[in-house]
Amino acid sequence: MSAGASSGQASGDNRGRALVGIAVVASLVLVGVYFAAGGASYAPAKTADPCKHRPWHNPEGLEQIAEQFTLSALDGAACQLGVSREELAQALASDEAREKFSERYEISEAELARAIRAGLLRAVNDAEKAGALSPLVADPIRETIRSIPLDQAIELLQNARSLLNSAEGFLGPAQGLLEQFLP
Repeated sequence: MSAGASSGQASGDNRGRALVGIAVVASLVLVGVYFAAGGASYAPAKTADPCKHRPWHNPEGLEQIAEQFTLSALDGAACQLGVSREELAQALASDEAREKFSERYEISEAELARAIRAGLLRAVNDAEKAGALSPLVADPIRETIRSIPLDQAIELLQNARSLLNSAEGFLGPAQGLLEQFLP
């Protein structure tokens, strides 16, 4: 082997070692930054208590009202059932998930229906208190909720916009007035 080849190999080895050294230093710096930012004490956020009232944030239009309505309804139903809002939302995603949920928590269809209706009624009350719905719209929505079957109640909970659109339909020719009752 010649001296030039041996010198090239040594220089390549030195570059390789230098790159490994730089990678190790960069990794240590990254770990240090992680710990400095509080990474050592990280704990996942706790799920919110569904029984605790959450104020509505100034909704602007039907989409934001529908979103806050859904969250309020899920909170109300979850509170009635003694589960988290997230668990209930996952359980209502499909019939199979709902069956597993009902078996796990030993909840009958009737109990689930009562809880979902209670949640929807809580959402109507919250929306009315927040000024997002007028009593003119809230009262017919309450009556609708009290009389619908479980599957329709779940659908309304998952898609509050359809419930609010139904309220518009209830007003008939005065549909345009609904926007005056919304913030």
